Amino acid sequence: MSGAIINLIIQLVAGAVGGNGAGAALKNFSLGGLGNTIAGAVGGIAGGQALQGLLPALAGATGGGPDLGSIVGQVVGGGASGAILTLIVGLVKSKLVSK
Repeated sequence: MSGAIINLIIQLVAGAVGGNGAGAALKNFSLGGLGNTIAGAVGGIAGGQALQGLLPALAGATGGGPDLGSIVGQVVGGGASGAILTLIVGLVKSKLVSK
């Protein structure tokens, strides 16, 4: 399996976990289990790819597969991005519903 696919999977899973964590922590902005998971996964991939473009070291060591530092960076970046996107979508949803 190539390093790029592994990075995408790590970002997807970390984003889903981050989205569910954000939804659980802030019930007012929760999108439900499936909504938090989807928004978190999309945010994890988008944010992880953006961070990987800004910090090429997150893509992994040259020549080899992902190393521990790049995996930790993907998990942190994907999880944080997933949580942020989930909260943004939850905020927009709550503002639209309140009107």
